[in-house]
Amino acid sequence: MSDYIGFFKQKNSKMFIECLKDGEVVSLTLQGREKLASELHKMDHFFRIKLTNGYIALQQRIILLLSSTPQERYEEFVRLYPDLISEVPKKYVAEYLGVSRETLSRLYSNTNK
Repeated sequence: MSDYIGFFKQKNSKMFIECLKDGEVVSLTLQGREKLASELHKMDHFFRIKLTNGYIALQQRIILLLSSTPQERYEEFVRLYPDLISEVPKKYVAEYLGVSRETLSRLYSNTNK
C-alpha cells in the first residue's frame, strides 16, 4: 500500500492507511526501490507486476463506483471480501462503498432477508 503520487513524485502524502489489526510494516524509500530494481531484475519485475495489478484494481474500483448502484457495490464487496463484512467496523465498509452508515444498514438488511 502506498500513496503513489506522494511516493513517486516525492511529495507529502494525501492518503493514510489505518490498520485494524496488528501487522508488520515494511518501508522502502524511492531510492531504495530504484536501487533494488536496478541490481535485482527479479525485483524490478516484482515491482512492475505489483504496480500493474494495483492500477488494474484501482481502475476497477473507480468503474464500480461510477457505474453501479450501492446495492451492486455492496454485493461485489461481499463477494470479494466475504470475511471482512463481519470483521471490519461498518463505518469503514460504508466509507469504502461510498454510502452512508444508514444506507449500508439497509443494504445489509435487504441482502440478508
